[in-house]
This record gives sequence, C-alpha cells and structure tokens, in this order.
Amino acid sequence: MSEHYVGSVARGGAWLAVAYTADGFDHAAVFDGIGELWTHYEESADRIATDVAIGLETASAPRPNERAARALLGGNDAVVPAPVREAAKKHRYRAANRVHERKTGSELPRQAFERASVIASVDEFLDAIDDARPVFFEANPELCYLAFADDAPSEPSGIASGYAERMRSLAGFDRDAPPTVQSVAEATEGFRVPIPAVLDAVALGLTVRPGPGSLRSLPADPPTDERGLPMRYVYRSETGLSE
Repeated sequence: MSEHYVGSVARGGAWLAVAYTADGFDHAAVFDGIGELWTHYEESADRIATDVAIGLETASAPRPNERAARALLGGNDAVVPAPVREAAKKHRYRAANRVHERKTGSELPRQAFERASVIASVDEFLDAIDDARPVFFEANPELCYLAFADDAPSEPSGIASGYAERMRSLAGFDRDAPPTVQSVAEATEGFRVPIPAVLDAVALGLTVRPGPGSLRSLPADPPTDERGLPMRYVYRSETGLSE
C-alpha cells in the first residue's frame, strides 16, 4: 500500500483530509472525527498534519510554539492560544475561562474555547493510542503559507483577496496546487466545509509530504508537555524560519 502524507483540518465537527503520496495528490475525504480518520489511515499514513493543538500546557499559556509563531506572523491573528488541558475539558465557557485564568493569569479567548472540544478529543485520542503519537504533527496553516512564500498572508482567508494570497502561496510552492484545490473542493460536496479549510488542508498536506526543503519544527528544539507530547508547529522550507 502506498504511503500517505495527510493534511487534516477540523471545521464544524468535520475533519477534512487531503492525502498525498510521494508522487503527488492522491485523494481527499471527510471524516466525522479523529478516530474515524485514524482508522482510515492507520495502515498507510507516514505522517498526518493537523491544525488542532497537540501538546497542552497544564499551568501556562500561550504554548512556546504559539509564542514563536506570533513573533513571525506579526499582527496576523491566526495563532489562537490553546486552553490549558483542564480548561479544554470544560463544556461551558465560564467554567473553562475560570480554570484557564486561575492557571495562567490570563483570560481564555472565546475563539480558543470554540476549539476546546476538538482539542480535548485529540488530546484524549493521543493519550489512548500510542501508535498514533509519532504519526500526528501539529501545523499552523498561516505558518505554512509563510514558509512556502517567505511572506505571510496579509488579508483574512474568508475574503477574495485573502483566498488569492493563499492560492498564490500554494501555487508558487507546487504548480499542481490549483487543480488539487479544485479536486479537494469537489470531494467536500455534501459537507459543510468552508473554502479556506480546503486551502489549509492542502497546505498541511504539502508540508508533510516529501518535497522541496525539509520538514522543520518551530521551536527548533520543542519542549514536551507532561504526557511527552511535543509542543511545536511543523513547516517545510529550505532554511529555518528565524525565531
């Protein structure tokens, strides 16, 4: 069976996966959760990149990879700090914010809480499935675009100019990216997957598949959380991004 290199993003309860082989784009699929995605790729995936936080702090925030990415992306608001582990398990914002603020001294952004349930599901999954831990990598799509084009997108992904920026970044890195984006969009028919998620999943797939440059980590020497999970973003480039 061909080895797969998968970019996956979680949006609104759906997981979009874009699978590459060493030869190029292979297929795209939508799954109900990380468990279903893992069952599908367990035997074939060499690497799976996800935009969901991996490696959670218990008593501080933001995580070291988030701090480093913010420094590189400047005013870009694409780096949303993950809740501390205990807060990620709370089902109501007030409870999650109370825990997060007690542990960190900082308020939990609403946008961060909106991702809390999927973050908790990934955290629990990786705690339970040892075989998945070396396969899953966290990646920030905006950092991937920066690494591809040596320049971060300046416009929001949900508007036409932002879409064009990200598409140029993908196409500059891989000339087959535009038709791949079209194929992935077609594969989401019948699912509520936004167009920016399609581009992000392609970016993550291109990051972990073999290609120009090397797969790198931000920070370069990432610390691990209390469960041994590295707190890092992966990206692909010829040279490392300055931290």
